Amino acid sequence: MIELRELSLADAPALQRVYRGASLAYIERGELSIGEAVGLVADSLACARAERPGRWAFGIVADDELLGMVRLRCRTERHATVSYLLREDSWGRGYATQAVAGMLRHAFTTTGITSVGARHHPENTASARVLRKNRFVHRGTRDGWPLYELHKPDSSSR
Repeated sequence: MIELRELSLADAPALQRVYRGASLAYIERGELSIGEAVGLVADSLACARAERPGRWAFGIVADDELLGMVRLRCRTERHATVSYLLREDSWGRGYATQAVAGMLRHAFTTTGITSVGARHHPENTASARVLRKNRFVHRGTRDGWPLYELHKPDSSSR
């Protein structure tokens, strides 16, 4: 079981451990310096505290240890994208699936967002499973990257 929590500046060294090695194999960025990690946390906190937040980032924590992060970025007033990254030694335990589910709850209950998109590297079949487990629907590809979308469940059908 994981917990999603707000990041703090003290998380910067743990984020450096997340952003290295095999965890970077399927994303478009390199390892973080300590300054970049501090900047990532500071930017995430500033965005979350803005008058009209358009981005949210939560740390993925298991057994009191930061193992990754999940982010939500508004693309329009009602549509956002979700992304996630876990430290390599925490893969295969369902943490990403739980983190995405938690971020979707946040998106659909507190932000006014009605649809969330996602994409994954074409070779990252584990991320495809994470999205499908969270009810995302494959919508095609762009530049070779599989694209997914999920709409807010209709509460009137319950």
